[in-house]
Amino acid sequence: MFKYNCLNPIANVGLDLFTENYEKVEALEDAEAILVRSASMHDMELPQTVEAIARAGAGVNNIPLDKCAEKGIVVFNTPGANANGVKELVIAGMLMASRDINSGINWALAEKDNKDIAKLAEKEKANFAGSEIKGKKLGIIGLGAIGVLVANAAIHLGMDVYGYDPYISVDAAWNLSRSIKHIENVEDIYRDCDFITIHVPLMEKTKGMINQEAIANMKDDVVILNFARDLLVNEEDLLAALEARKVKKYVTDFPNTTVAGAKGTIVIPHLGASTQESEDNCAVMAVNEIMDYMENGNIKNSVNYPDCDMGVCTKVCRVAVSHQNVKNMIGQIASVFAAADINISDMTNKSRGDYAYCLFDLENNVTTEVIAQIKAIEGVFKVRVIK
Repeated sequence: MFKYNCLNPIANVGLDLFTENYEKVEALEDAEAILVRSASMHDMELPQTVEAIARAGAGVNNIPLDKCAEKGIVVFNTPGANANGVKELVIAGMLMASRDINSGINWALAEKDNKDIAKLAEKEKANFAGSEIKGKKLGIIGLGAIGVLVANAAIHLGMDVYGYDPYISVDAAWNLSRSIKHIENVEDIYRDCDFITIHVPLMEKTKGMINQEAIANMKDDVVILNFARDLLVNEEDLLAALEARKVKKYVTDFPNTTVAGAKGTIVIPHLGASTQESEDNCAVMAVNEIMDYMENGNIKNSVNYPDCDMGVCTKVCRVAVSHQNVKNMIGQIASVFAAADINISDMTNKSRGDYAYCLFDLENNVTTEVIAQIKAIEGVFKVRVIK
């Protein structure tokens, strides 16, 4: 029986996929698997029982990835599961920035008791006139699951779309419309585009990438959209550019005291993935990742360990080992099996940065002594008998 804990509400369409071999527990110390959305885990003391964490969403800045990796805890996310929901809000953000929709709505609310509101609207509507997005140039920085969907949708809306991503995946490239212009230098996006939307992960090299220098290279009256991570934008530099009317509008899905209510900003309360469909998709993917890992040891969509898949074990035994990515680790583990007269039928070893993961299918069952010997190897984080 596998036990799991939900740190946040997880859609039932996902939880219902768990078989009778899984039990939901309320106490974290009893859990082998954890499902989480936005709850911060940085200050949590994770018990030794925890084998896996699945984030029902893409961002994992609420999870201590290295700390988990060093405990042998595999952290999953659900890339692409909420992509359509975010895409639709990006398109809405462009429309709100192009047409002064918010001001018009606020005017109508203020005049709601005026019996002549219909006549007055005909006089006042010129104050809220905007421009159409058809024919405008959209620059997309980051062509992952969301960026590709935004690009393709914008093409259908008649926009001239430029995409920048030096690390674009083969799958993303295949899904990208042939009408999109692939840009090799992000400076070209800054220089030429009327709208710029960011869809890259938050890392040290991307933190504050939209700053005074980048903005200075942009067209006057550019609209910047940020539905990825707030720290990708240096907001002090951005507000200065809005004040100077270098930037026309800043649309962000990340409210804080710096941007909320600031001139020229459209601030949305983190609604990008807040659709029933997105929550359902994330829950289904997260649960499937947990089940495949707990039952088969397979890893897909991990953010701290490499993908590793050996399907369903048909041999007598399967053992999973998470360890440091160092030389001769496989040889040491294999020597333990050999000394115990255990034959390795099949195996795979994958690495990702400082961490690595092995699966061994064996023709004999392992003893607790054998497992203890593998755990004692320097650099081994965790050993788990799958079958």
